[in-house]
Amino acid sequence: MGSSEASELLPGTLDLLILKALARQPMHGYGIAQHLRIVSEDVLQVGESSLYPALQRLLLKGWVTAEWGASENNRRARFYTLTPAGRRQAAAERRGFDRMVLAINRVLDFT
Repeated sequence: MGSSEASELLPGTLDLLILKALARQPMHGYGIAQHLRIVSEDVLQVGESSLYPALQRLLLKGWVTAEWGASENNRRARFYTLTPAGRRQAAAERRGFDRMVLAINRVLDFT
């Protein structure tokens, strides 16, 4: 994806990636972005303009909670935690994503 950010992701995919990242442990926004970048080997580079609106959406839906704390470098940061509803949503979205990827692969492989 490079510099075009997360806008190229399928709709809802960024929410799923954030939920899955938070399933491991609570994280602040920068930590989430770094996790996605590192695990995807620099393919997924999510900028603030995509990440923070997505986190706000997840907060409003009750899938994550947030509280202020200190980051690794002792700066004030908002840490996001997955809720039980968020865990269920992540599982449901993963099933839907897997179905979508399978369908896309069928089309791409059709000869």
